[in-house]
Amino acid sequence: MTQEKIDRINALARKQRAEGLTEQEKQEQYALRREYIDGFKRSLSSQLENTYIVEPDGTKRKVKRKDENSAD
Repeated sequence: MTQEKIDRINALARKQRAEGLTEQEKQEQYALRREYIDGFKRSLSSQLENTYIVEPDGTKRKVKRKDENSAD
């Protein structure tokens, strides 16, 4: 997400608190927030896919999703 889009999210949030938003601005705000959240989730998932836990005995095990751990 570009800095311009983040700035727009912040501007819409300030305007919402100060005077309220039009229906079109609400839709724009929702779309921008959704894009931000989706990008954040992708980034976090990517980071966690490359994360390992080092056990006290020195072995490494890959971090798994919670739903994957239930099969263990």
